[in-house]
Amino acid sequence: MQKSKSPGFGLLGERLSHSFSPLIHAELGNYEYILYEKTIDELETFLLQGEFNGLNVTIPYKKAVIPFCKSLSDIARTTGSVNTLTRQPDGSLHGDNTDYYGFSYLLQKTGVNVNNGKALILGSGGSSLTVHTVLLDMGAKEIVVASRNGPVNYNNIEEQSEAILIVNTTPVGMYPDNGLSPIPDLGVFKKCKAVIDLIYNPARTELLLQAEELGILALNGLNMLVAQGKKAAEIFTGTSISNELIEAITKKISRKTLNIVLIGMPGCGKTSIGQALAKKMGQEFADTDAFITKAAGKFIPAIITEDGEEYFRRLETDALQTLCKKSSLVIATGGGIVTQPCNRNIICQNSIVVFLDRDLNQLPTSDRPLSQRDGIEALAKVRLPLYSEWSDYSVKVGDIDETADDINLKFVN
Repeated sequence: MQKSKSPGFGLLGERLSHSFSPLIHAELGNYEYILYEKTIDELETFLLQGEFNGLNVTIPYKKAVIPFCKSLSDIARTTGSVNTLTRQPDGSLHGDNTDYYGFSYLLQKTGVNVNNGKALILGSGGSSLTVHTVLLDMGAKEIVVASRNGPVNYNNIEEQSEAILIVNTTPVGMYPDNGLSPIPDLGVFKKCKAVIDLIYNPARTELLLQAEELGILALNGLNMLVAQGKKAAEIFTGTSISNELIEAITKKISRKTLNIVLIGMPGCGKTSIGQALAKKMGQEFADTDAFITKAAGKFIPAIITEDGEEYFRRLETDALQTLCKKSSLVIATGGGIVTQPCNRNIICQNSIVVFLDRDLNQLPTSDRPLSQRDGIEALAKVRLPLYSEWSDYSVKVGDIDETADDINLKFVN
């Protein structure tokens, strides 16, 4: 069935290359959904003259669109934030807030009873207003908002260490600025039971990775995005959509957008299996060694021999940072990727990690200076425990196509 050719729907924001909204709305309805990247100077003209029936609105325009709305829903008026616009028959705009529904849905998944403690909201923008309203309506005992210049800010945020729930509504750590966190040390929050980061790309921000390391429940914003998208689609189309689709679409989008990162011993087949897997999945393939070779202008053995292993490891980490912040890639890594602890969070932020386990006596050493220098057994003693620790799945390596099929069928589809 073809999409409607009449003015459709879309997402309005400043930077939208990271957005998963088109994928989500493709699952929710038979309508055109377009990304509209606009500067603040373009906003008024677009809202008044743009050809659209409805829009979702994201950073930084959830407050900025309000003056252009002739009418507001009760929730939009209460929150002071609009993330859904619909063009009315007279050409005017009606502002609504489906983020309220989305965050309520996500908060319920945590199981945290906000009646029993302090909730800390990071950021004071449009999303923060919605989160604050939801928490109030759910009877939160105490709500504190931290912002860059407010009385509670990131220089004194440790004074809020009693918080049982932390919600990040800022773009800190969002693609393409992966690896940043609004809270340098989450460890001071000893009573924290859950951390919610409304960012969904990367799937695991630095803040969420900190939470996981501390054993704190960590949830990203994808479930909220899908839930509010479902509510927006109902407004756009005037039809009811089952809540069961929220979890199904969330799982499908997550699997479709996460990278598949292959780790394992030198010579275990990461490149050949990765190429076969990418072809089967219809996704792009990337290889950290190939990336480094192209950037350095010489092959890996020459880099290690001429410049040293330490220099090579720095290049390897740089390659990871570039490749792993992207989405929907199959990435083959070097065998020693796990020897640098900093690489773990870089890999885990946006990926499913698969350990390719091949018998040591089948591993080649030709053109592999570290395998020749240290020996396969010595390398394996150090690296095998790390491969197991870093990976989500372990796959025994056999035939290239069969191994690629195994990964594709069991872990991706």
